[in-house]
Amino acid sequence: MARPAGAAFWRLRHLFSHLSRSATLATVPRSMAAYSTAITSAKVEVNGIHLHYQQTGNGNHAVLLFPGMLGSGQTDFGPQLKNMNKEIFTVVAWDPRGYGKSIPPIRDFPLDFFERDAKDAVDLMQALKFRKFSLLGWSDGGITALIAAAKYPELICKMVVWGANATVTEEDVKIYNGIRDVSKWSEKTRKPLEEMYGYEYFSKIGSAWVDGISQFVQKSDGDICQRLLPHIKCPTLIIHGEKDPLVPRFHAEYIHKHIRGSRLHFMPEGKHNLHLRFAEEFNKMVEEFLV
Repeated sequence: MARPAGAAFWRLRHLFSHLSRSATLATVPRSMAAYSTAITSAKVEVNGIHLHYQQTGNGNHAVLLFPGMLGSGQTDFGPQLKNMNKEIFTVVAWDPRGYGKSIPPIRDFPLDFFERDAKDAVDLMQALKFRKFSLLGWSDGGITALIAAAKYPELICKMVVWGANATVTEEDVKIYNGIRDVSKWSEKTRKPLEEMYGYEYFSKIGSAWVDGISQFVQKSDGDICQRLLPHIKCPTLIIHGEKDPLVPRFHAEYIHKHIRGSRLHFMPEGKHNLHLRFAEEFNKMVEEFLV
């Protein structure tokens, strides 16, 4: 016997309401309310400098991101700030003094600028109340991370570095002088930095960086931090892009050889900015190593 039209209507309405509610619940993870996906931005005074940083996630594992030459969290780590697991990690990307939004002061390059950056970075995390944390360092930031891990071993959980070198050779100095003129950089690399600084400041500190990094070639064996590598105790992953035009392969191999128990991974198609070009693969590899 056919049901009354009114009963059929209310039954269909109830069914559609249930399906709609179920579809909504399926698209919003249960844990969404448990953590924040927002990226906050702030400054804190450290060692007499107001250092700028970005922070996202509220996982128990704190991770500090070290940018490369002239770089900042904003210019260098977009895919990591956006996509690293925010339930597991609290991600902090900082701007070293004279870079990004940590201006003033004007950036300079005394012989100890890497050690100065390492101290600033560690003191920043202490100011933010992180007792222990891991390090992700790219290029110059990789060098700074190596120094921080060696000098403050009790604070560091794990470390990932890529595009870093522990020494400067005559071959390296030729490469550095080849990039002194920032107007000749590719638009993709140049544009974010030029927008950040304006051309005049960008050009000035670009040239100053070449002079600053080249001065290490005058030291015994071109040492930046090679003497510190044996003091690194934390689990360390070294990643190297086999098509990196700025950092020859032997630098990654040297770091791997002198950090006990470290792992070395080569990315066949990776260049210097492998964490941006292959962000999904990079993030997955780093997250698996950190946990």
